[in-house]
Amino acid sequence: MRQVLVLNSTYEPVNVCSVRRAVVLLLKGKAETLETGEALLHSEHTSLPVPSVIRLKYYVRLPQTNRRRISRRAILARDGYRCQYCGSTHHLTIDHIIPRSRGGSTSWENVITSCAVCNVRKGSCLPWEVGMWPSRKPRPPQPGDFVLASQRAVPEAWLPYLGEAIA
Repeated sequence: MRQVLVLNSTYEPVNVCSVRRAVVLLLKGKAETLETGEALLHSEHTSLPVPSVIRLKYYVRLPQTNRRRISRRAILARDGYRCQYCGSTHHLTIDHIIPRSRGGSTSWENVITSCAVCNVRKGSCLPWEVGMWPSRKPRPPQPGDFVLASQRAVPEAWLPYLGEAIA
């Protein structure tokens, strides 16, 4: 089943939906096509190129990312399912940069993805005490992070619209 990237009226990634749902949005006039695939959808009276990226014609309010609930899945998606210390993709856990035992909070800025080996090696130490630094500064997730996490392979046509999420 092909997927379609849905953008807000401000070109911000909102969701990924099925081709069928995208066509319904297009036919109802609620969205416009920005990118199409090579295939065509045929009906009795018309043919329509299969959309790859659509943009809503109206603005949809999204929950503020700093208010979004912190979950293991959200942290893994934000960090691209990679250990932020060594880059591994196996046996992933969640690590508090400043450990809770040392007064660290469970916030977007203090929690990162870590493999089990790095998490055990760091233990309840601070990163500079063991010479382990995260590859990038943790931040609240962007909408594109969840779009990327929902896909095994991101179509080439989506890349210009995902911005910071692929950086």
